[in-house]
Amino acid sequence: MMKKRVIATLLALPLAASMAQAQDSAGFPPIKVSGFGTAALTYADTEGAEFVRPNQAAGSSKDFRTGIDSNLGLQADMAVNSWLSLTAQGLVRRDAEEGYGAELSWAFAKARISDELSLRVGRVGLPVFMISDYRNVGYANHMLRPPAEVYSQVPFNSIDGLDLTWQHGFGDTSLTAQLAYGGVKAPLSGNIHAKGKSVAALNISAEHGPFTLRAGHATTKVSVEDSVSLNTLVGGLRAAGAGYRFNQLVTLANEIEAHDKRASFSSLGLAMDWNNIVLQTEYAKRKTKTYINDTSAWYAMAGYRMGKFMPYASHSVLKINGAIVNTVPAACPAGYPAACTPTMQQLGAGVRRLPNTGVGQGEQSTNTLGVRWDFASSVALKAQIDRVTPKNGTGLFVNAQPGFRDSVTVGAVALDFVF
Repeated sequence: MMKKRVIATLLALPLAASMAQAQDSAGFPPIKVSGFGTAALTYADTEGAEFVRPNQAAGSSKDFRTGIDSNLGLQADMAVNSWLSLTAQGLVRRDAEEGYGAELSWAFAKARISDELSLRVGRVGLPVFMISDYRNVGYANHMLRPPAEVYSQVPFNSIDGLDLTWQHGFGDTSLTAQLAYGGVKAPLSGNIHAKGKSVAALNISAEHGPFTLRAGHATTKVSVEDSVSLNTLVGGLRAAGAGYRFNQLVTLANEIEAHDKRASFSSLGLAMDWNNIVLQTEYAKRKTKTYINDTSAWYAMAGYRMGKFMPYASHSVLKINGAIVNTVPAACPAGYPAACTPTMQQLGAGVRRLPNTGVGQGEQSTNTLGVRWDFASSVALKAQIDRVTPKNGTGLFVNAQPGFRDSVTVGAVALDFVF
C-alpha cells in the first residue's frame, strides 16, 4: 500500500507543475518541478551468474535487460518564504525486488539560518560518498554507473532525521561541512531489511579551481531483519553449542548475529576537471562488528573531452579485509552422538554461505572503457564496456551457480536526461 501511494505521488508531480501558475496567481507559493532519468540496455556474457547494480535482486545473464541501469526521478520544490523551503523527490527503479519499485528518496524542509548555515529536517540524503547527492542522476555522472566496488559498501541512500550544512569561502577555496543524524530502514535483496540506528555522518569538501577534495565518516548500529536463513543459522549454532558443549559455536553465533552491531564507513575522494581533462578517484573502507565483511575499495577514472565527446577509462577494486572465522568443527570426536557430525557439516556450510547473504559480499575488480556524447541540451548518450573479475567467491554477482568464478564482459548503452 505504501508503494502504491508513492507511485501515485510521482504521477501527481507533473500535475503540480501545471497547477503552479494558478497557485501563484492565487497567492500560494509556486511549485517548481524537475526530474531526471536514464533509459538503458545492459547485457552480460555469462550464464553462470547475473550482473546487477548493488542491491538488485536480478540482472543480466546472457540477455539484454532494461532494468539494471534505468530509472526515473521527479522532484518538487516549493519556496515558502525567504528562509524556508520544502522538497520532495521520488525515484522509480529496480532495486531489491524483481520488478520496478518506487521510493520516496527525499522529503524535507530546509531552513536557511544564515548566508552560510542551513538546516534540513525530514528524509535527507546520506552524505557518505563523493557523489552521494546525485549518485542516481546519470546525467550528472561522467560514467554510465558509479563503480559498484565502492558504492556497494553502504546499502543506505538516505536517512530520516536532519542535517546541518555550513559553507564558507577562504580566498579562492570554498569549504563545505555537512553533519547528518538519523535512522533508516532499507529493503535488501532476498526479502530482508537493513536497519541503521543512530546514524551519524560527517562530510567535508573543499573546492579550489578545478579541484575538489572530499572526506567523510559515518557510524551506526546496524541490524539485518527478516532474514530467516540468518536467524536459523544463529539459532542452530547456539543450540548445537549448548547441546554438544562446543563453546566456540555460541561465540560464533554472537559474532554473526546482526542486531544493533556497531559499523563504520570512511571515504576520501579527489576530483579534477581542468580544461579537457577529467580525473576522479575515491577510496572507502567499511568495518562492522557482525557477519558483514570488513571491506576496502577504490577506483580511479580518467576522461578527455573532445568537443561533445568524452572517452573515459576506469579501474576499480573491492577487497575483503576481515570476515567471520568459521570455527565450526568439520567432524565431532569419537563418542559423540551420530547426529553430531552431520549437524556440524550443515552449520559449517551455512557459515560459508554468509558472504552471499544480504549485505555480505565477495571480492572483485573491474576494468571499464566508455564514451559519453552530449549531443543535445540536457541529454547525453553513453556506451560502456566492463570486464568484471570476481575473486575468492562470486564477487557482486547474484544468483550464481556453484563453482562460478568467471570473468564477465558487460556492455551497456544509456540515454541520460534531466528536465
